[in-house]
Amino acid sequence: MKYSVNRGFPAGNPIANIFVIVVGALAIGVSVVLGFFAFIVLGSVVAVLAAVVGLRLWWLNRKLRGRRPPDSTSGVIEGEYRVVDEDQRIEREP
Repeated sequence: MKYSVNRGFPAGNPIANIFVIVVGALAIGVSVVLGFFAFIVLGSVVAVLAAVVGLRLWWLNRKLRGRRPPDSTSGVIEGEYRVVDEDQRIEREP
């Protein structure tokens, strides 16, 4: 058996070899550019979906916050009061 150690291009024509190199370089360049734009489009779609989901969650939390009773841990009690003098209190007690 005869093994070839020639690792060059299979075509013996130098013009064909140059054509293969140019076409290969163009194919790699086009693949890189299309991959970049596909990445940008995919990233934009993911960003828009994340914004929509975030906005929806914010809206639902806002609605749920409005339905809950007010937070009683704030330390403020609202209400009306009337000052009763000591004399008036004694008169009312039986």
